[in-house]
Amino acid sequence: MKINPLTYAELSRPMYVLEEARLRKNLETIAHVAKEADVEIILAFKAYALWRTFPIFREYIKATTASSLFEARLGFEEFGAPTHTFSPGYTDYEIDDIARCSSHLVFNSITQYERYHVRAKMVNSKLSFGLRVNPEYSEVETLIYNPCAPGTRFGISSDKLPETLPEDVDGLHVHCHCESGSDVFERTLAHIEEKFANWFPQIKWINFGGGHLMTRKDYDVKLLIHLLKGFRKRYPWIKVILEPGSAFAWQTGPLVAQVVDIVEDNNIKTAILNVSFSCHMPDCLEMPYHPAVRNATLTDEDGTAKGETTYRLGANSCLSGDWMGSWTFDHALQVGENIIFEDMLHYTTVKTTMFNGISHPAIALLHTDNELEVLRNYTYEDYRDRMD
Repeated sequence: MKINPLTYAELSRPMYVLEEARLRKNLETIAHVAKEADVEIILAFKAYALWRTFPIFREYIKATTASSLFEARLGFEEFGAPTHTFSPGYTDYEIDDIARCSSHLVFNSITQYERYHVRAKMVNSKLSFGLRVNPEYSEVETLIYNPCAPGTRFGISSDKLPETLPEDVDGLHVHCHCESGSDVFERTLAHIEEKFANWFPQIKWINFGGGHLMTRKDYDVKLLIHLLKGFRKRYPWIKVILEPGSAFAWQTGPLVAQVVDIVEDNNIKTAILNVSFSCHMPDCLEMPYHPAVRNATLTDEDGTAKGETTYRLGANSCLSGDWMGSWTFDHALQVGENIIFEDMLHYTTVKTTMFNGISHPAIALLHTDNELEVLRNYTYEDYRDRMD
């Protein structure tokens, strides 16, 4: 089916639509950075894990990063390469399978390393071990996304790291960004080197984590390449790895929903949609985060604005707070028309739920010729089998 990506008028049911042309543009940027800076950039599944699109990704990158057994299996079995794996806490009942699926295994603490490094190596002799470290500096303002906030459960601070690393530890893993610019990386890199440069002669690789939003329109890609080249020049024996998630799927497609009713109370109109913020766009309630809505302007966040073409956007769940802001459209909404939420491919499909048994949006790939390929439709059986 041919689709008009300006209106998606051909759709009458909710759907996440990944636009291949936009995805390839991001992948080209990422591949350019990797080549110019002589680093490896890999896909983090925590932001994006649509495995049916992995053949496209394999044209540009060679590996992925996992944070759990299921993600490690996804990378190993579906992407076709062992994963770079980190978890805050490995377990006796999963460590063997994780080791089999991984090329790199990063431990969150010395105690986790001591408990599992021998066992993991017995399962997979090719594993390269790393330790996650905490630079005690991050410019991430939203607390639930700040991995270096006081009391963090992530990583080893420099005062707790042994002067001599264990013999089989090859690398360090640092993660302290979230959709950040290269100027932030410049400042955090100074802290990382100040805290951990003493250990650099002992390692073969360093992973600077995710959150490097190099595909954002205003991101200074040249500065990122300059910083990475500078680091490689100072420490030429260290391989550099980045593992962004959002950067791959940034601005690659919308969630298309439909208006199913319009109700009014106290002169506040609500357009009820066939999607849920709680289920299908959880960051809208957790952060909170407000996506752009095509042909609309956010009038206020508390949902009290009134006007002829101003509406709360309300979900079709039984959760009273499952709505988002007041939006002024360029026309009066009608039942059946599309509401297009922009940039809905990262941190959505990986976090959705089936709360309330609400129909889950389908997932589709819009090819470069505007031909729509539906990758997945969700059914009653998907809901039922989660409760089995």
